[in-house]
Amino acid sequence: MIPHRTVNPNGRIAKIVVVGGGTAGWMTAAAFSKVLGPAGIRIELVESEQIGTVGVGEATIPQLLHFNTLLELDENEFVRATQGTYKLGIEFVDWRRLGHRYIHPFGSYGLPMLGVDFQHFWLKGQLLGATAPLDDYSIAAVAARQGRFLRPLPEKTRSPLSKISYAFQFDASLYARYLRQWSEARGVIRTEGRISTVDLHPERELVKAIKLSDGRTVDGDLFIDASGFRGLLIEQTLHSVMKIGRAGYPAIALSPFRVLELRTRSLTPDRRRARQGGSGGFHSNIAPATDMSIRAVTSPTTRQPQLYCAISMERHWLSRVVLRFTGGHRRRPWIGNVVSMGLASGFLEPLESTSIHLVQSAIARLLTLFPSMSFEQAEIDEYNRQTIQEYEHIRDFLVLHYKATERTDTPFWNDCRNLPPPAGLARKLGLFRSNGRILRDRDELFTETSWLAVMVGQGIQAAGYHPVVDLLSDDETLSRLADVRAVNLRAATLMPRHVDFLAGRQAPLAVS
Repeated sequence: MIPHRTVNPNGRIAKIVVVGGGTAGWMTAAAFSKVLGPAGIRIELVESEQIGTVGVGEATIPQLLHFNTLLELDENEFVRATQGTYKLGIEFVDWRRLGHRYIHPFGSYGLPMLGVDFQHFWLKGQLLGATAPLDDYSIAAVAARQGRFLRPLPEKTRSPLSKISYAFQFDASLYARYLRQWSEARGVIRTEGRISTVDLHPERELVKAIKLSDGRTVDGDLFIDASGFRGLLIEQTLHSVMKIGRAGYPAIALSPFRVLELRTRSLTPDRRRARQGGSGGFHSNIAPATDMSIRAVTSPTTRQPQLYCAISMERHWLSRVVLRFTGGHRRRPWIGNVVSMGLASGFLEPLESTSIHLVQSAIARLLTLFPSMSFEQAEIDEYNRQTIQEYEHIRDFLVLHYKATERTDTPFWNDCRNLPPPAGLARKLGLFRSNGRILRDRDELFTETSWLAVMVGQGIQAAGYHPVVDLLSDDETLSRLADVRAVNLRAATLMPRHVDFLAGRQAPLAVS
């Protein structure tokens, strides 16, 4: 029997219980042990080896670097432990039309000039005959095409190498194992066991304790539900239902994917290839995971994509497990003293590698609004508002990939193109189509670079550009654009091959 907790007489949280391991559970435990552990808050994670997790090849976005910095992780050790590789963006193949490809790069395009965003100069350049694709103006895209990688060199202030932005691809199960070891070394208690019942407060939506199948009781003040799609506490106990995505969109409606045993450290780019024929969806290569196939299904009555998902996973080419679920987010991600995390909170398709980020941002949000034992509803409501808003912002960005398409080869793509966009997406499309403007909503995840990459990549046309651009002569505009392309190309050739960087074989750079 685990000893009863000592409740802080000042009404402060004394113990946090994380229900479920995997990526979401161990990320939460690690962050809390780093930030809250020194304040004397105890953290216990309950998981069962008998319950599998959705451990797949996972791709991330650059924000994960902030999480690693918080934990003060050694990056080289982290990459080795997770069989990781690096990524500079995501390549989309056959999304705009068959045979077309573009990269959504990390970082930025070119440089702002005259106080105006770079894309306005690129847009004018297109009218003047500078037909080089937008990818050529991103150091990340140019380097990715050449299979090169280098961490940023901040001391090279006059080089695009000073501002390289990157993320990782790794085995999610190894990532969870790595964070578990890190967390346990810093005082997190791991309890093995399956939860049989949940003890609720008789009058309030508060969990008092969880009971394990062997009779043990684990009590706590704040409970984190990281139990995956089951939502053991948030759904099965507190009945917070899922709100599925906007009807008719496949942005969170996928089936299925498989992960193969890692026999080689594949350096395949993080790529999304839209499927041809049959139902819609995409095939993805995420290193080190070697294969992932995702297919959207269509309704037999309306032919519109349904919000349905089935995931099949193969390990060692022997076993196979299938998970079926609808995508969306909890209507109330936080109820009482239970906060859902990861798949227990919601699921958006992995098209733009946002799954781990949603865990990371939820952790940061909870730390900002960390409660006392009174669990004030104002704080809970604000957490839920921000969480749902983040899901909706990401949803709008994902829908853009399907809405803006020239493909007519299947009913799936015709349906996607003809459906009305969500209000936020419609507003952004209108601004860009008028004069190439991209206005990022406050606290929105995806940057102006991201919106520009996908809008242009998917064929959205701007009718004009910012009038300040015309302060430069046509010749000066073309000259500056050519300089950006040349500098990016020269800088990329100085970077080592990705495989050489991972192996530590990169040569010293001579960059002025």
